[in-house]
Amino acid sequence: MSDNLLNLNDPLSITEIEPDDLLNLLRDRPFIAEDEQGSLLYEPAVPPSHDEVHPMDDQLLDASVSGNSSKMKHLVLHDPEVLLGTTSQGSTCLHMSSILGHHKFSMAVLALNESLLSKVNLYGETPLIVAMKSGHISLASTLLEIYNEKKLSEMILNSDINGDTALHHAIRHGHEDLALKLINSEPKLSQKVNNYNESPVYIAVMRGFDEVFKQLWEIDHSSHKGPYGDNVLHAAVRNANISIIIAIMRSRPELAKEKNKSGHTPIKYAVDRNQTSVIREMLQHDRSLGYLVNSNKEGNPLLVSAASRGHIDVAREILEHCPDAPYINRAGLTILHQAVLEGHIEFVEFILQNSQLDKLINMRDSCEKTALHYAVKNCNPKIVRALLDHQDIDVRIYDSEGTPAFWELIDAKDSSKSLNWNEVFMLMSKADEKATPFYDQVARKKIIVKSKQEIKSLTAIYTKNTSLVAILIASITFAAAFTLPGGYSNDSETKGLPVLVRKAAFKAFLISDTLAMCSSLAVAFICILTRWEDLKFLLYYISFTKKLMWFAYMATTVAFATGLYTVVEPCIRWLAILICILSIGLPFLTYLLTLKLYYRFNLAHMASLLDVV
Repeated sequence: MSDNLLNLNDPLSITEIEPDDLLNLLRDRPFIAEDEQGSLLYEPAVPPSHDEVHPMDDQLLDASVSGNSSKMKHLVLHDPEVLLGTTSQGSTCLHMSSILGHHKFSMAVLALNESLLSKVNLYGETPLIVAMKSGHISLASTLLEIYNEKKLSEMILNSDINGDTALHHAIRHGHEDLALKLINSEPKLSQKVNNYNESPVYIAVMRGFDEVFKQLWEIDHSSHKGPYGDNVLHAAVRNANISIIIAIMRSRPELAKEKNKSGHTPIKYAVDRNQTSVIREMLQHDRSLGYLVNSNKEGNPLLVSAASRGHIDVAREILEHCPDAPYINRAGLTILHQAVLEGHIEFVEFILQNSQLDKLINMRDSCEKTALHYAVKNCNPKIVRALLDHQDIDVRIYDSEGTPAFWELIDAKDSSKSLNWNEVFMLMSKADEKATPFYDQVARKKIIVKSKQEIKSLTAIYTKNTSLVAILIASITFAAAFTLPGGYSNDSETKGLPVLVRKAAFKAFLISDTLAMCSSLAVAFICILTRWEDLKFLLYYISFTKKLMWFAYMATTVAFATGLYTVVEPCIRWLAILICILSIGLPFLTYLLTLKLYYRFNLAHMASLLDVV
């Protein structure tokens, strides 16, 4: 074969040719003819136009997917423009090899056609962005070096359809070293903001890349924007990164007062997250931040936000730097109102113990309600007791409807069956003794009316449970009567009689067992009468069955104790006595627990009201 001929049917001969030599061969040698062995002679050809769109050859697609450089070079010899072919998504063979990380193949393609560096697919992605998104850092780093060598700054700055640059992707995917290389290569990347309003520095702070933040922050006019109106300081506060917060506060302090779409400033984020150290650092740089108020409809100052979440340390830090910080929102709710509404007893106590906040004790909101009104309405005895213990509390303050705090309890009749309601009632009764008889009468009337309306539901569950327990006790005691402790005698003279019939403990067993069975059967029978929907009868029914059930319960434990005593005493006397003490003492323990509730609420004179509720 002459020097001017090249065998295109021999792939091995093609792979031996360097890409540059191959291009020179294709461009410089004229086409003459094809010989019998399939050899071709080339003539000078016009360089192909890269603006034309060609579908990618299937064989080239296979080669780019598999990384077969030899096959790619063979295809180029047949058609120099084959490398310009694209898939239906606009991807070139360089895009495809970048997706799969074929480093050698990509370099071979670029050696043949450098224009592919500037090609973007339908998603606006350059090969550099594709390699970055696919996680092929080595290939992406090499491509970046080539972009720099060719001075393709515009392609490094290129953004995809989401507005993300290669730097966005590098930071988001955690490639910190490559992100630093991109920043050094093209500092203008720091000004790029994607379609979601995310700047590179915002993403870097959210990911916790301090070094990337420092490099970007040193660039003049670098963007600090974030999504939803946030800025980079919002992100730093989210992560509680003190060093970054200090850097931002020193160089761009105005960011501390910027509000997002919800009207939240960065320090508001710190308050919500109970980040005391962050708040301290920000207030040390600018005390005026403690006076900021949210621009949303609630208009909550920082202290009110802290109260709503019960963050005592945050409130203490704000008051230390800003003693006259705003403490009331647009609805007139003070931090004391807010803490009471949220049920934060510790925060309420913090306010009550702080002399500079004494003015809040009797302060009213837009409905002219005090914190005590809301505490009573929520039936929170701990908060009510804490408020009533304060020397400046006024329990007779009326709201806009002319009702004092005590009346909130009367309106909360849905909670009247709870222990909290009864405890709050007694606390308010002590605080306002002169008005107690009137409120007692009104409460009793309203509760009775409500009870009449719900008479069936008030007794259905009680009757079901009571009758079930009564039948169970009756069954146990009935069975115990025929399985006597000690068994029956087999002697001819006393055959069939209980062996322990003459023992006092055995006689006590028989008596207590009988009483337990009879009283439980009586309760079961009385439960049948609950079909009478008379409130007064049902009140007496519940009271009477409770006492009778307690008696059956006590008799059952006595029967259990005496029955075991007769069997165990002859062998182990001390164990028999211990069993009796534990068993017989159990009913009295339950009685003591009931007495504890009465003493806790001081309800000796309110027993009738308790029976109603």
